[in-house]
Amino acid sequence: MLADKGEGLINNIPESLVVKIWQHQMPGRTDLITEDGEPIKVIYPGRINDDHGADLRDAVIATSQGLSKGDIEVHVKSSDWQAHRHHQDPTYNRVILHVVMWHDTGLTTSLQNGGTVPVLALHRYRRYIESPASQRPRVASHPANFNMPCYRAIEQLPTSIITRFLDNAGEERFLAKAARFQAGLAPSEASQLLYEGIMAALGYSKNKLPFLELAARLPLQALESLTRGKIPEEECLARQQALLLGTAGLLPSQRPHWHLKNKIDDQWMEKLEKLWASAPQPEVMSENNWHLFKVRPSNFPVRRIAAMSYLTLRYREKGILIEVVNKISEAAISQGHHGLEEALMITAKGYWAFHFDFGAGIRLGIPSLLGRNRAADIVVNVLLPFTFAWSNLISKPELASQVLNLYRHYPRLITNTIERHMSLQLGLTSDLVDSAQRQQGLIHIYNTLCSQGECQGCPFGGAS
Repeated sequence: MLADKGEGLINNIPESLVVKIWQHQMPGRTDLITEDGEPIKVIYPGRINDDHGADLRDAVIATSQGLSKGDIEVHVKSSDWQAHRHHQDPTYNRVILHVVMWHDTGLTTSLQNGGTVPVLALHRYRRYIESPASQRPRVASHPANFNMPCYRAIEQLPTSIITRFLDNAGEERFLAKAARFQAGLAPSEASQLLYEGIMAALGYSKNKLPFLELAARLPLQALESLTRGKIPEEECLARQQALLLGTAGLLPSQRPHWHLKNKIDDQWMEKLEKLWASAPQPEVMSENNWHLFKVRPSNFPVRRIAAMSYLTLRYREKGILIEVVNKISEAAISQGHHGLEEALMITAKGYWAFHFDFGAGIRLGIPSLLGRNRAADIVVNVLLPFTFAWSNLISKPELASQVLNLYRHYPRLITNTIERHMSLQLGLTSDLVDSAQRQQGLIHIYNTLCSQGECQGCPFGGAS
């Protein structure tokens, strides 16, 4: 039920304020009780979600049943859950706690899968909230932006200790990636494993799994077979793109909700459709397997899939595996990263220079199918750890040493959402997180410690 004076305030509080109260004031509290009487403790409040779904991702709470990990959905009123139809959306099945300012209904928070979620009403903890004369609650003053052990402790640590922690965590992440490659690595499967790694990276986080499935359904050997012989480059690209996009289920004829159903004069589309119709039909994916909503044109899956055809064409003489390993072997620490990025960069030509999807034009065009930033990300997350694992398999310790040195000296990548979140959480600046290894260290700490509720095992939290 509403707290005293709540009716006058309920329509004036922005949801963003409730999120801040949850993030900044609730962690570490030992007196929190859900509306059904269950004591809880906030181990990790989660990070802001910039995609469809709940407000915060990867939160950890402790209950009488143990640790619970998942998403947090925040509302001003608990009735907003059903008003926003979250109970009908499977994306919200990851929610473990419904945080509200006021519980204005006795209804249970129900999930699409039939489960239920406890409700935590923050108005009951008014000592953490002040109500000034404007009648708009604000977060009570607090000595730190986050009531987390790491934020309180890190200000006391020397810079040298912080950078050492980050470097160590970044190396742990690199070696863990290499170990995963090593586990599936065999001489006969090495090219396919590298191909799968590149494909997963082309999908970013939103489409990583669909790209991996596509790589499994359409192996590299099948793609490379289309580039053999004295076939003109444009014909090679068309054959590969028809097979890739057809297997992905992303050709216009395969998409019942294609947004440009009206007939258009699109010669490249028609060419790919004819090639696909005449090709042996593998088991295909569905458009529903892909995340197409709110994806930037430059990152749209259709364009990224087309990019793979250019890579296999570029390295059709010796194959991707040999070319990549040779380039890394030749790279020098001082300038090697530029050459490695350029080995992956693809300038957009022809149809894909001005389209991100079939019939979907880009007025000014996009200069690259695969630019330097994405290429650098693939180098750090795929090529270097893969080659490290490969060097161990073929007993070349000098190559492994060179790969590790390249990684340790690799400059900063473009900042991603997890790094931004962790930098804010720890109060770190880009001057300190000044290398790819340290960026990777932040991601490793988040993935293995923060989002797992392992504050005691964290070098920053444990340092307090």
